[in-house]
Amino acid sequence: MKYVKIEGGVKLSSFISPMSATLSDDPAFDDPKWLFEIKWDGYRAISEVNGKDTRFYSRNGLSYAKAYPKIYNELVKLEIDATLDGEVVVFRDGMPSFQAIQNYKSTQNLPIQFIVFDCLQLKGKDLTKLKLIERKELLKRILPEGDIIKYCDHVEAEGIALFEQARKINLEGIIAKRIDSKYFPDKRSKEWLKIKNVNVDDFKIIGWTDPKASRQYFGALLLAREVDGELVYSGEVGTGFKNELLKDLYSKIQPFEVDKCPLKSPVKTEKGFHWAQPKYTAQVQYVEITDDGHVRHPSFLGLRKDK
Repeated sequence: MKYVKIEGGVKLSSFISPMSATLSDDPAFDDPKWLFEIKWDGYRAISEVNGKDTRFYSRNGLSYAKAYPKIYNELVKLEIDATLDGEVVVFRDGMPSFQAIQNYKSTQNLPIQFIVFDCLQLKGKDLTKLKLIERKELLKRILPEGDIIKYCDHVEAEGIALFEQARKINLEGIIAKRIDSKYFPDKRSKEWLKIKNVNVDDFKIIGWTDPKASRQYFGALLLAREVDGELVYSGEVGTGFKNELLKDLYSKIQPFEVDKCPLKSPVKTEKGFHWAQPKYTAQVQYVEITDDGHVRHPSFLGLRKDK
């Protein structure tokens, strides 16, 4: 098994990038051609299960074996030969907590699970060309019940009811998937849709502003999001930070400071703006995207360490 050392861990020299869902602007819907799953607020992960040779890693190939040993040790025990796609989720007070998984070194007393929703390979046979419903039937059959490795159940046709249930208990939303969809690694598909209860999305950090009043390190983070394959300026987020977090984030982004805005499209520069290479990804909650493309009432939730 070959690894490449990188900051924060080791990266596999070869790995499978998972298939991704497209964010939907439309509300939840009912359709017999679709199935619906809970959208888990965690880190996407792939596991190639095969006893002692089991591999467990992030969407970009960062090994999770040491980061989440409770899950990895359970995967090694599984008496199957399969490639599993799922989400690493940490629960606080019975609810998925992105903050808890982001700070897992200090929250290891909380329950953690690998919630598995797809099977890409079984006993050496490629399953990616099978229909999703067939892959899930095989997955449910081979995956033993346990407290840490969990099968992700679904409902068929009735997406509105599942979305309402998710909204009542304040989950992030649901995932809609065509029942007959095939699996395309490293592709974002419109046959899988993210339908969110709250607007939570990922933005590249492209700089910061000077701090004001008693705040230290920075005032706000400058954000950009991907639109049609290009990063575009999305405003700034200045809430959701504590002093310790301000210091930690500043120490990460400051070394990547650049003289000019790293985006292709011009951005009106304000006094106190500092630009940086887009090395880090932030998860941000917001009310809406305004007509000028900026986030409205944003709040910083955390860094996406898996991106």
